[in-house]
Amino acid sequence: MPMRRAIYPGTFDPITNGHLDIVHRAVHLFDKLIVAVAANPQKEPLLPLSERERLVRQSVRRIRRVSVITFEGLLVDLARDLDAVAIVRGLRAVSDFEMEFQMALANREMYAGSESVYLMPSAEHTFVSSTIIKNIAMHGGCVRPFVPAHVERCLAQVLKARSPAGADRGPAQPRSLTSRRPRNRS
Repeated sequence: MPMRRAIYPGTFDPITNGHLDIVHRAVHLFDKLIVAVAANPQKEPLLPLSERERLVRQSVRRIRRVSVITFEGLLVDLARDLDAVAIVRGLRAVSDFEMEFQMALANREMYAGSESVYLMPSAEHTFVSSTIIKNIAMHGGCVRPFVPAHVERCLAQVLKARSPAGADRGPAQPRSLTSRRPRNRS
């Protein structure tokens, strides 16, 4: 029986606990899962490709049958080159579906040898995205509940290096929306 190999592509800028939830779900469905970190310069990533790859590798290092690569170009070319039977994607909400549906149809047209497989994350991860994590971190919020500890440290270092004004603030402390004082709007 041939090995059933799947690719889980993304920019992973940064990798989140939601991404890892999808990895854990997908690894039970396939013989090998390849997490493919996309260069994707159109998204203007916060983290360089080598750093995103390092963070993903560190995040999945204890998960058997998972490997990490980087890639540029068309995902279907990578799927064909790796003889992947599936492209794994996460769906958090209905808003993800339309774009994912269009990409799946285009991918199928270009390479019929691979199917798109959609997995939903656990309820606690349905709102987590790399964009939200970066926004929270850039505004001094705590990302600890949403990313592995090494990712939290990396984001703090990168943002500290990018913002001389924030260099003296120290690590972000957990904030609660209920602990903020309302503004006086008179």
